[in-house]
Amino acid sequence: MRIPKGKLIAIGGAEDKGTDLEKGEFHRNNLNFFELGILRRIVEEIGGIHSRIEVVTTASTIPYEVGENYLNAFGKIGCTDIGLLHIRNREDAMRADYVERIRTCAGVMFSGGNQLRLSAIFGGTVFLKTIHERYQSESFVIAGTSAGAMAMSNTMIYEGNATRAHLKGEVKITTGLAFMDNVIFDSHFEKRGRFARLAQAVAANPSCIGIGLGEDTGMLITQGNRMEAIGSGPVIIVDGHDIRHSNMADIPEGNPITIENLKVHFCAKGNGYLVEERTFVEQMGASTTPVMTDVY
Repeated sequence: MRIPKGKLIAIGGAEDKGTDLEKGEFHRNNLNFFELGILRRIVEEIGGIHSRIEVVTTASTIPYEVGENYLNAFGKIGCTDIGLLHIRNREDAMRADYVERIRTCAGVMFSGGNQLRLSAIFGGTVFLKTIHERYQSESFVIAGTSAGAMAMSNTMIYEGNATRAHLKGEVKITTGLAFMDNVIFDSHFEKRGRFARLAQAVAANPSCIGIGLGEDTGMLITQGNRMEAIGSGPVIIVDGHDIRHSNMADIPEGNPITIENLKVHFCAKGNGYLVEERTFVEQMGASTTPVMTDVY
């Protein structure tokens, strides 16, 4: 298997820029975001504040507001060389000037929104092929938040109500942007109660590792295999390789699923996971979440 030279940074959403623009709501619960540093980590991996970053707002229904929000957020870190690619359809995705911008930037970031827009608009285009080529052959960084993270895998969840995800057929899967082919990402994982959704997706595709990304939390992936948890929340790893029993293939749609021996790991900042080896790593990053002690 060819080992990519680039890096992926998959973020669970709400990476605390102060506002959840997809809902039009203000969130102030994670104002230590810049200190914890998901955006700062992206900038560091791309090569510093003077490196060019292209933000792709295609997934969002409010691309201009989202774009401005990212300009402000990256600006607080000191980045000024930020481009916005408001690609709205496949015709836009085929524009030569947009492809050239991807050829010359240091990294790209896909915003949140609807991941099906990403796969439907970019699938089979030179734009996506160029990103793939640079990810494989250069130290190119691909970041994505929420929908932008979910679309990174080959197997992509595009729909699934969390309250009905225990029923067969309620979790819809299609092909994503395919930067990784052995994982399934899910975002806003804890706050939207998406464990059953990811569990069903993994039970139907047990060769894939499920990665549930909490808000203001992400995974930095190198060599297409080594994952390091970053940010303030948890990353949940769901491994279906050792499933002994599942009724997924035998029941009609709408019936409850059963799964035996599904493995689950919780990763906090600095913990890691090796995808090919299916192994939890206590300290993948430079530091892990400190151990809390009782104070008397």
